[in-house]
Amino acid sequence: MLNSLKSFLKEITLGKQEKLPYQDDDHRLAAAALMFHIIAVDGEVETEELSALNKTLKNAYSLSEEETDNLIKLAKERDDEAVDLYGFTSVLKRQLSEEERVKVIEMMWEMVFADGSVHEFEDNTIWRVAELLGVSSRQRMELKKQVSERHQQ
Repeated sequence: MLNSLKSFLKEITLGKQEKLPYQDDDHRLAAAALMFHIIAVDGEVETEELSALNKTLKNAYSLSEEETDNLIKLAKERDDEAVDLYGFTSVLKRQLSEEERVKVIEMMWEMVFADGSVHEFEDNTIWRVAELLGVSSRQRMELKKQVSERHQQ
C-alpha cells in the first residue's frame, strides 16, 4: 500500500514517467549495486575495477554497452543511497535460485580481485552478503580460491 501511495504522489508531482529499464526490485540492479559497493568499500574505485564491473555485468546479463553504462550509473546511485546491504540482498534472495545467488558471490569476488589485492573491508562485505544470501562459508571460500587462481594465471 505504501508503494502505491508513493507511486501516486510521484505521478501527480512529476506526471507519468516512462518505465525505467531497471526498477528497484530488479535483481540485476541489486547485484550491480552490491558489486559497485564492493569496489568502492576500500575508499577508492580504480579503473581496473570499473572495467571488471562493466565486463562482468555485460557478460552476466547480455547487455549492450549503453545498457551496461546505465546499470552501473544507477547501481552507484543506489549504493550511495543505501544504509545497509539488506535492501539489495532481500531482492536477490526473493528472486534468485541458490545457484544464481552463488553466482552473485562469485561475481563479487571478481570485483575484489580486479585490482590485484583483497582489502579486509571487501572480504568482510562478501562474508556479510553471503550470509544474507544463504551462501555457505564453505562455498564462499571455495569461490574466493577459484577466482583468486583465475586472476593469478
